[in-house]
Amino acid sequence: MRPAPVIILGGAANALSVARSLGRAGADVYALVAPGEFVRRSRFCQPIDVPGGVAGWTDFLLGPESERWTGAVLLSCSDDGIELIAEHREALARRFLLDDSHPPAQRAMLNKLDTYRAAETAGVPTPRFWVAGLEGGLDAIAAVAEFPLIVKPCLSHVFESQTGRKLFVVNDRDALGRAVATVAGTGTESLVVEMIPGLDSRLCSYFTYLDDQSQPLFHFTKRIVRRYPTLRGTACYHVTDHIPEAVELGNRLFRAVGLRGLANVEFKLDARDGRLKLIECNARFTASNALVAHSGIDLALFVYNRLTGLPPPPTDHFRSGMRMWDPIRDFQAYRELSRAGELSLVGWLRSVCRRQMFPFFEWSDPMPALARLTKPLRNRLGLLADVGG
Repeated sequence: MRPAPVIILGGAANALSVARSLGRAGADVYALVAPGEFVRRSRFCQPIDVPGGVAGWTDFLLGPESERWTGAVLLSCSDDGIELIAEHREALARRFLLDDSHPPAQRAMLNKLDTYRAAETAGVPTPRFWVAGLEGGLDAIAAVAEFPLIVKPCLSHVFESQTGRKLFVVNDRDALGRAVATVAGTGTESLVVEMIPGLDSRLCSYFTYLDDQSQPLFHFTKRIVRRYPTLRGTACYHVTDHIPEAVELGNRLFRAVGLRGLANVEFKLDARDGRLKLIECNARFTASNALVAHSGIDLALFVYNRLTGLPPPPTDHFRSGMRMWDPIRDFQAYRELSRAGELSLVGWLRSVCRRQMFPFFEWSDPMPALARLTKPLRNRLGLLADVGG
C-alpha cells in the first residue's frame, strides 16, 4: 500500500526538515509555502502554487482543487497554518488526516499575552511583563521597568508577516512609544517584557508530544549557543543537552492549558535568581527540527506514523552534545559579539571547530542550501525565480 501523501503548511527550515524526513520514508510531500522558501528546491518536496497567501491556502484546502489529496496528512510548520487548521478543523478533518490538538490551547500558545498569563497561573516563572495601554500607559511602565525592554507583538506571526521582524528592543521611553505604535499599526497588541540579563547561551528549549491527557510521550532538550541578531533574533547555533528543569516547567505549563500534540517551550536562565523563565511556546515543528531528528527523535515521522497507523519510530532517548550550525548567520553573530567585546575570533573558531550538522545543507539534497547561498546575488541581478528566491 502506498504511503499517505503529506501537505505542509508554511515554514522555512522546519518545513525543509519535515519534507526530507517524510520524503525519505517514502511519502509524497507537497508544500503550501511562500514563493521564496527554500523547501521548494528540495528533491523531497513538490510545491503547490496557490495565490493569495493564507486565504488562498484556505480556499484551496476546502475547495475542489484539493480533492486529489483526500486522505493526505496535513501538517503545520507555521503559526498561520495552526490558525487555519484550528479555525476550519471540522471541515478539514473530513478530507485530511489531522494531528491531535486542543484548538483553544493552541491559540493560547500563539498569543504571547495568553501564554504569559497561563504561565503565571501555572506557577511557571516569567520575566516581568506589562500590556501596553492596560497598566496606566507607557509612562507608568517606564517608571517601574528597567531599560532595555522588549516589545513583543501578542500575535507575532501577524506582525512579522507585515514588517519582517519579530520584536523590538528599546532603550528609552521614546523608543518604547514608537515600538508600541508600530505594533498597533499591524492590528495586534504589544506585550512589554523585561530583558533577562545575559547572553543568548542562557537560552534552552524543551520538545515533546502530548497525548489526549496532555501527558508527554518523550522528552528532548537543547541549548542555544548563539542567536543573530544577538539578544533578539533566531538561533544560529544549537547544542543538545539534558535539562530536567525545562522538562518539569514545560509540562507544568502544558498541563495547565490542556495542550495536545506537538509542544515546544523556550526558557532563559536568569542569573539574578537562578531560575529558568519563560520566553515563548510553539505548538508545531520549529526551526531546529532537523537537530531533533538527527539526535534520535524524528518528530515528523512520529506524527506521520501516529496518524497513519504505522509503528512509531524510537523516542526513548536522544544524543547529547549534537550541534546544528548556520555558518552564515553565526559569523554575523560573531561579528556583533566581537564589536561588543563579548567574543574573540579564537573563541568563535574554537566553538565551531566541531562536528556539525546544518539546517539547510545536506549532501543528499544540496539545492535548498545552494539557493540560499546564491540568493543575495540573484537579488542583486534581479533574477529571483519563484522557487528558492
